[in-house]
Amino acid sequence: MDQPAHNAIEARDVTLMFAENAGVFDQTYTLAEGAILGMIGPSGCGKTTTVRLALGLYRPQRGSVRVLGADPAAFTTRHRARIGYIPQQFVLYPNLNVVENAEFIASLYGMRTGQIRKRLNELLEFVDLADARNRLGRQLSGGMQRRLMLVGALMHNPELLFADEPTAGIDPVLRSRFWQYFRTLRDDGHTLFITTQIVSEAMYCDYVAVMRQGRLLALDTPHNLKRRALGGEIIHLTLANPAHLASAVGTLRRYRHVKEVRYVPGTDRELHVTVDDAGDWLPEVLNVLENPDGPNIVVESAEELALTFDDVFVRIIHQWEAEETGKQS
Repeated sequence: MDQPAHNAIEARDVTLMFAENAGVFDQTYTLAEGAILGMIGPSGCGKTTTVRLALGLYRPQRGSVRVLGADPAAFTTRHRARIGYIPQQFVLYPNLNVVENAEFIASLYGMRTGQIRKRLNELLEFVDLADARNRLGRQLSGGMQRRLMLVGALMHNPELLFADEPTAGIDPVLRSRFWQYFRTLRDDGHTLFITTQIVSEAMYCDYVAVMRQGRLLALDTPHNLKRRALGGEIIHLTLANPAHLASAVGTLRRYRHVKEVRYVPGTDRELHVTVDDAGDWLPEVLNVLENPDGPNIVVESAEELALTFDDVFVRIIHQWEAEETGKQS
């Protein structure tokens, strides 16, 4: 009997090993209904294997996966009708045109002709394929093929969409539109599991999973992952006088709400100050430095350091590598 699904996906201690250091290992994660999970990591890190386990295309050697309340290995036709899937490779029919490919997929889900035409016209306009509706699959560029697969996956309006690198080979403008549409789907109650090598796309997701060598290193909101990578939030200070730099460092290191102070390489009057919450503690940091009864250090500018998610990803990877090195020593 199916279990009520408060989470769209629940994975517990999942391992599937193809060879030594190849596969996924000890994966535990959940994806709440009505949310977007973005899984980021380099090619070969286990993202596609994770998706295939959730779809029931692979079975774990250890652990368990439940999707929409059911074991994927025992999915019925009714379960699969609630799921959409965009694989990495173009798997539609090269000798059918755009419309015929989409209509064929829709017919597999029992959609009526009137439903198909209305839905197809909407989706072709969205992905800019309306003018290519009569072009054969083999005549489409790689980016156009990705767009056609998105159309096919969404024709039956699935509750849960798995998209394995859906924006690969797509220009930045259309990539942004894809994510706008993904977020619209989320807002309408759909759940999305999206893999990508484009680390910056993490900012569009509700939750981000960081993968490396088959292991899930972190899963949290983008904001919390930034805090984890940085050990808090960072205030970027620029002093008016370089001669006050050492005094500022000493003063801030004695202030109990400052977790760390670092010199900014290549400068003689800039500091990175780590605190729990930059918004809360930036005024206090300024008061500590500019107090006329104290150091009376003039701050020229102060703002929260805005890191890209590429920086966050690299920091998380380096932290994991350092931990692994520590275990081996």
